[in-house]
Amino acid sequence: MKRMTLPLATGALLALLAAPALAEGPVVEMYQDPNCGCCGAWADHLEAEGFTVERHKTREMRAIKIEQGLTPELASCHTAMVDGYVIEGHVPAADIHRLLEERPDVAGLSVPGMPHGSPGMETGRYDDYRVLGWHRDDRTPEIFNEYTH
Repeated sequence: MKRMTLPLATGALLALLAAPALAEGPVVEMYQDPNCGCCGAWADHLEAEGFTVERHKTREMRAIKIEQGLTPELASCHTAMVDGYVIEGHVPAADIHRLLEERPDVAGLSVPGMPHGSPGMETGRYDDYRVLGWHRDDRTPEIFNEYTH
């Protein structure tokens, strides 16, 4: 009896189908005002860096910020959550990746205000800015990273 073999291409296809699906990046739940354009640009930046962003438009931004423990000094335009951390404003994807890798004991990261040159705020002007971390019980911010131009 002659043994039948699958063509190489068919074997490769079967191996691909049997392999687990590629893992998606961390899921970021982002809340933004319906009229804000820079928030979408920031979400696009995260997606380009491997994150999956679920976008929620709401007029209840103040309530979301309060619920997440953000003070006015830490506030920016959009608020996001990823893997138990709060991400406020135009935090670069590299800092979020670092946060998720190092897992420091902080509530989250914030870029207060809306500094020019931060992800989503590419206007041609570049402001120096800091990425801040804070704790829920002591909201005194600590510098996580600095960007100077």
